[in-house]
Amino acid sequence: MVIALLGIGMACVFAGCDYRPSGQGGKSRTAWQTIENKGSDTLVNLALAWAELYMHIHPEVAISVTGGGTGTGIASMINGTVSIANASREMKAEEIEAARANGISPIEFVVSLDAIALVAHPSNPVNSLTLQQISQIYTGEITNWRQVGGENRPIVLLSRESNSGTYVYFLENVVRLGDKKSTLLFSPDTLLMPSSEGISAEVRQNPNAIGYDGLGYVTPDQKLLAVARDAGRPSVFPSVQTVNDGTYPISRPLYMYTAGQPTGQIKDYLDWVMHDGQRLVPALGFVPLH
Repeated sequence: MVIALLGIGMACVFAGCDYRPSGQGGKSRTAWQTIENKGSDTLVNLALAWAELYMHIHPEVAISVTGGGTGTGIASMINGTVSIANASREMKAEEIEAARANGISPIEFVVSLDAIALVAHPSNPVNSLTLQQISQIYTGEITNWRQVGGENRPIVLLSRESNSGTYVYFLENVVRLGDKKSTLLFSPDTLLMPSSEGISAEVRQNPNAIGYDGLGYVTPDQKLLAVARDAGRPSVFPSVQTVNDGTYPISRPLYMYTAGQPTGQIKDYLDWVMHDGQRLVPALGFVPLH
């Protein structure tokens, strides 16, 4: 049953639909509570899988899941149009301030862990990069694969759009190497892609491309690059094990935010997500909390 539900959820994601199932026997669910869940595109597949299974167990609850990016989800939570905002980064200080100005005290829940994977075309002979090299590539200091042991080819930079929490995390922790005083920015030549699927599609067809994405979005027809913290450290591939043991250097928590302490069915759903719902997490390529 779980596999079937996951299949429905994945199909819904790629079709770009907003899943609002009808009740048993064809009756409308409008008499019951609908939990509106919106935000991070990194989390959307996992959020859909959770919603599908939870609604199967609790047919009295309808859960509507849509993406649009972390910033969009948080903004919707602040203006009161969603029950839960999905986020692949922590809320910014200005977002918290805006929420409080609107009479909302955001409550943060860590719901999963994630590795950000570096991907390239399968024909690319480069197997690993250091964090410093990745920073130099994305700021435009390194522009040719030959400079990092590859062929004499220009590097085509792929990134998520600036509304993405993954973009913000990558900028702060990889491009700027975690230095809060750094003002480094993505190279102006970077191609901003609207979705994880957009990055995957471009990497598959462009032998010069490099991209980054949540591990759950990496497909077998992309080349996964190992990452080293620095030139003197071993290169490590992202996995559940390397995120848990701390050896993979680009990993992060994933979040859900509510407008104040959740109650009723929203609280019940979040409790389930962080406990029984964790059983679905590895199947989607993410790392469970426990």
